[in-house]
Amino acid sequence: MNNSAASRPLAGIFWMLVTGILFVAVTAVVKHLDGAVPAAQAAFLRYLLGLVFILPMIRPILRARLTKRQFKLFGIRGIVHTLAVMLWFYAMSQIPIAEVTAMNYLSPVYVTIGAALFLGEKLALRRIIAVCVALLGVLIILRPGFREIETGHLAMLGTAVLFAGGYLIAKQMSSEVNPVVIVGMLSLIVTVGLLPFAAAVWVTPTMTQLAWLFLVACFATAGHYTMTLAFAAAPLTVTQPVTFLQLVWATLLGFFLFSEEIDILTVLGGTIILASVVFISWREAKLKRKAVTPMVNATKV
Repeated sequence: MNNSAASRPLAGIFWMLVTGILFVAVTAVVKHLDGAVPAAQAAFLRYLLGLVFILPMIRPILRARLTKRQFKLFGIRGIVHTLAVMLWFYAMSQIPIAEVTAMNYLSPVYVTIGAALFLGEKLALRRIIAVCVALLGVLIILRPGFREIETGHLAMLGTAVLFAGGYLIAKQMSSEVNPVVIVGMLSLIVTVGLLPFAAAVWVTPTMTQLAWLFLVACFATAGHYTMTLAFAAAPLTVTQPVTFLQLVWATLLGFFLFSEEIDILTVLGGTIILASVVFISWREAKLKRKAVTPMVNATKV
């Protein structure tokens, strides 16, 4: 944690508020399409239309002189992210926005587990308890045995795991490769990776649908940018709690725009998951070590 970051908490909170609104806008637009475009195709078009935003990254990518190992890691991350994005788009067409948002909070928890298993991070008792609490939040949302668990819920469980895996690879490469190259390579590889899946289910989109998907790309790109501003302005312990409002916006949006019922238990479960993420972030800050837990939004589409 640096002094400049610690001295600008209001700026961090503001940019995190904007980030949350932008990512909820992403979910709202995808929900608005309501499966009219197959999930794989919608994901592909989102990335294809979003390539316009990575044009400035082409030169740094060409100059990066990536090694075979780095290409391999980029490839693995691209495959993992490709599957995660397809599952996320599918989940959006199957279950309420609030449930997608709440279960997306799981990714940082899986990052914590993965960091312990694969990166040698110490998983102390307090962090183990925090992970268990987060899993309790999942049970509250899903309520197995009390209601039907839909394919959209299973897709979101898979999405969170895959996004976490992609983040861990990116975290490992962040000390080797320029962040611009990491972002640019992901966009290129995921676009190519989605192509065969999109081709298999292709339906001719209307100009209106293309416009909506381009809007998704705009909102997602802007959200990642404002998220970096939040990260630069304040530590995770300040910005993570603000992401709770994303669940509030998603719940209200689902109720007013898509006639989705407000499920208090979904809100409660999401709050519990986020509370565990905030605790893990706070512990990392208190121990003054290099943070592994990402922002809740860091693994988004």
